[in-house]
Amino acid sequence: MLLVVVPLALLAEWRGVLTYLGEFLVSPQSPQSADLIVVLGGNFWGPRVIKGADLAVAGYAPLALISGTPYQHDRFEGEFAIDFLTARGYPKRLFQSFGHHAPSTIAEALVLRPELEQRRVHRVLLVTSAYHSRRAAIVFRLFCPDIRFITIAAAGEEYRPDRWWEDASSRKLFFSEWSKILATVFVVYPVHQIAGLFGGGGA
Repeated sequence: MLLVVVPLALLAEWRGVLTYLGEFLVSPQSPQSADLIVVLGGNFWGPRVIKGADLAVAGYAPLALISGTPYQHDRFEGEFAIDFLTARGYPKRLFQSFGHHAPSTIAEALVLRPELEQRRVHRVLLVTSAYHSRRAAIVFRLFCPDIRFITIAAAGEEYRPDRWWEDASSRKLFFSEWSKILATVFVVYPVHQIAGLFGGGGA
């Protein structure tokens, strides 16, 4: 009997650890009044932009800035997102596109930083997918330290934080996000800081 109880206890403990690690990637915060809403690129027709639009309509900030890279015919994701939202009845005046060529979340934070500084914003609602919300929060707080970011997690079915190990898509997202978090904290950010001391500043 003891031989059965001990493995079950270990299994329960490991499940708890795995669940904690999976749920850690999701960093939802409650929305509050802000100077700007920033919707990160990568999902211009789905939960991210709809969440950002709903926050703008609810009056949490006067404008939603939709970030993104070129998608088609030299048009940026944000432009397609605005077309998508206005077709669904959202007021066009609530949105602006911010186009760039940043290939990663860190690069996106670095290209957004001067834009945010120019707009003199102090508090930003940062909208992204749920599985990406913890990493986005870490990246933007490290690379844009003078701005307070409130991370808003857009719901999606592509990641199951409580049982990520049972689903291939969730496993892929779990290992990708964790590896990028560790690389950001222990490699990229320290190198960026050192480069800044010598006049550099690459991502």
